[in-house]
Amino acid sequence: MQKERAKNNRTLTLAEKEIPALRARLLTEEIFLQDKKSFQGQNSGSQNSLQGQNSGGPDLADKIANKILNGDIFKMLPRVPDNFADLIIIDPPYNLSKNFGGLKFNERSEAAYDEYLASWFPAVCKKLKANGSLYICGDWKCSSALQRAVQKELTVMNRITWQREKGRGAKSNWKNGMEDIWFAVKNPDDYYFDVEAVKLKRKVLAPYKVDGKPKDWERAAAGNFRLTHPSNFWDDISVPFWSMPENTDHPTQKPEKLCAKLILASCPKGGLVFDPFLGSGTTAVVAKKLGRAFCGIEINQEYCLWAQKRLERAKGDASIQGYADGVFWERNSLAEQSSGKKKMRK
Repeated sequence: MQKERAKNNRTLTLAEKEIPALRARLLTEEIFLQDKKSFQGQNSGSQNSLQGQNSGGPDLADKIANKILNGDIFKMLPRVPDNFADLIIIDPPYNLSKNFGGLKFNERSEAAYDEYLASWFPAVCKKLKANGSLYICGDWKCSSALQRAVQKELTVMNRITWQREKGRGAKSNWKNGMEDIWFAVKNPDDYYFDVEAVKLKRKVLAPYKVDGKPKDWERAAAGNFRLTHPSNFWDDISVPFWSMPENTDHPTQKPEKLCAKLILASCPKGGLVFDPFLGSGTTAVVAKKLGRAFCGIEINQEYCLWAQKRLERAKGDASIQGYADGVFWERNSLAEQSSGKKKMRK
């Protein structure tokens, strides 16, 4: 049943006639089993075990690059070669009771959540290249568990906190408006990080001059601006909502702008980004828009179809809200961005 939506609602929808073609682009467990010769290197052990990971090879890597693997992580992860990804972005189920399109994740004790992470996180880390980076998202309740899991496998470099202004208020507690992203690498002496690609363009309210010339800022048609180095506190990101074309009905969808920062900072152009909990496809879509390869695992087929449709759309529209002219802009700066574009066209 299609939901009735407001006239200006731009949330992604699927028509029945679109589904067969979109589904045909997915890699499923059935396809892996039917065509074993084409997918050499898979784990020969139990499909429900992440022990004895495969080393894969270039042929297998090529076959799953730019593909969505529709299936359970415990069955699909052994299909992914080790040392596969330049960057891994993980947005796992938080330690909350949540319904993901009919698949329910139940809140559990802290010890049980630690066990849940241990059941797949070490295996995911094996998919990272020797100089690769990893980001994993969480809220205040599971953030400490994520830190413990990451520190066992990688070197933690930082914790990013981003302001997620969307959400319900609380009567007997503080409204939860923040989330964490743990940043870690395999080798702290050898990893990719491009700070120039993720600078933030901010309006200068009190421009400072030296000898009558701007110091660390420049004049533009829309005002005075400064490019600032990114910090580990992000307050410039809007959560997707109904009037944005990137929006889907996924309950915990991350913004394209957020993924763009992670990808531009930590994956070289032409590199590959892997997401083992792909959801509605934001990581894959942004990687495609930014000239990176991608691979993702997602158990919910409807979410996979949404992701595949978003990838098709990205072929003709590589725009990312809040990212323009090679820089990230502050919230509510669309007028300034448009003014800059008009000046360039003159």
